[in-house]
Amino acid sequence: MIKRIFLAVLILLLLAGILAGIKALQVRSMIAQQSSFALPPEVVTTARSRSESWDSTLTAIGSLTAVQGVTVSAEVSGKVTHIAFTPGTRVAAGELLVRQDTSSEEALLNAAETAAALAKLNLDRYTKLLADNTIAQSLFDNAEAEYKKTMAQADNIRTIINKKKIHAPFAGRPGIRLINQGEILKENTPIVSLQALDPIFVDFLMPQQHLGQLRKGLAVRVTTDALPDRTIEGKITTIDPEVDSATRNIRVQATVANAEELLRPGLFVNVEVVLPGRRDLIVIPATAVLYAPYSDSVFVLKETKNEKTGAIEQVLNQQFVKLGEKRGDFVAVLSGLAEGETIVSTGVFKLRNGQTAMVNNELAPDFQLKPDPGDN
Repeated sequence: MIKRIFLAVLILLLLAGILAGIKALQVRSMIAQQSSFALPPEVVTTARSRSESWDSTLTAIGSLTAVQGVTVSAEVSGKVTHIAFTPGTRVAAGELLVRQDTSSEEALLNAAETAAALAKLNLDRYTKLLADNTIAQSLFDNAEAEYKKTMAQADNIRTIINKKKIHAPFAGRPGIRLINQGEILKENTPIVSLQALDPIFVDFLMPQQHLGQLRKGLAVRVTTDALPDRTIEGKITTIDPEVDSATRNIRVQATVANAEELLRPGLFVNVEVVLPGRRDLIVIPATAVLYAPYSDSVFVLKETKNEKTGAIEQVLNQQFVKLGEKRGDFVAVLSGLAEGETIVSTGVFKLRNGQTAMVNNELAPDFQLKPDPGDN
């Protein structure tokens, strides 16, 4: 009985040893395969860093304001008898816009002019009598004062009549009228918005650190989503003498031509201030940059000899860079990259340092400084 138990235990131990040996051989084989395994090269598109000369510019967000703009209002109360302007059409300076009822004022004016004429006759009569020393000086003074009083009354009525004939204070384009024929207008009732559109002001803010670079006469380029295919040029005409103590910004105003009157007050615009001189910069496609909170980087493609196989391979080397301004599809590199280096231009988020790569530029994008995304 003991022999049988011993034989069974021996057989079990033998089987366990055999299984352990087989498993050890499998693990050794897997380790050997792992050590000899190499990832296939990553297919990438490439571009070369190149030197370009860019304008020195400062960018800002601005809005448009009219050189002259006002909401025309009634100065005195009265009934609208005639609307002389057509909304949206140009009017000249001094052109009649609205006429109010002046019938009562004209009647009062006739009476005032009659009284003034009578006072003038009396004054002329007293003037002759005073010259002959036949009347007292006080009578002449009363006649002169009466004449001036009646003339002032007539002038006051004429002023009211003129105020009821509302004219354009300057040449411009009236907007939507806010009144109707026969409406009783009260004092300061809005009538129409009048805007002078050519030229037009561009108001924008610049940080205080750029104060030394700004001066009157610098060229500006204005673009807006309302006119996506056009760049309007103008010049800085005013730099505010005071820096905003809350934001530390400088208020700047430029003037641009607007002969076609396509730009309108209140429009949101992008502004570029063109500084004197140009800068030579290293530029790369913006899609070549791997953006990260700690630092931005690019993958440079370099030829390296494989120590095991002796073959020449393309290896990715991650380099950190300092970026400048962005224009179109490109971004300027201030440091960390030299001219003429080959970099990966797309899909950098899936790459890692030291990875082998294979170049295929058949589907590489056409990077441009002024892209036209017409299919978007």
